[in-house]
Amino acid sequence: MELRSVEELMDLLHACRGAGGTACLGGAPVDLHDHALQTAALLRRARPADKELQVAGLVHVVGQLLRPGTLTGHADLSAGAVGPLLGERVSCLVRLHGEGRVHEPGLDEAVVDDVLMLRQADESARTAGLDAGVLEDWRTVLELVSSRHARLGAVDRHP
Repeated sequence: MELRSVEELMDLLHACRGAGGTACLGGAPVDLHDHALQTAALLRRARPADKELQVAGLVHVVGQLLRPGTLTGHADLSAGAVGPLLGERVSCLVRLHGEGRVHEPGLDEAVVDDVLMLRQADESARTAGLDAGVLEDWRTVLELVSSRHARLGAVDRHP
């Protein structure tokens, strides 16, 4: 499945509420919705200017909704779903954040640093009750990244 609009993505992220808990640091499980928001919020604090990295943190969970019940392939599924909407960098970060993926040959050092930061935020974003804001706060950022990708894609297609 490829997501074609920010609205479709927002609907999918809303559907994460109550879906499949993730392991929690010291308490109740955190649902995918809260985990996504926490991951994005941690990345926003760490790299306030890097909207694509923040968005990668927000959307890295969508594969778990697209194919529930399977334990493998979520990173690739998420990356494939968001790539057409949010661009190659977001897709690449989401795909590579899985275990061991940063050691693939030919990866740029800056990409590796970003993937490691995403992975660290992913691991830390498991705190039940942590207020990481609301999904609607991310709509403008998603629209910005999506429109930037659309503009760059149009330039690439029409030199």
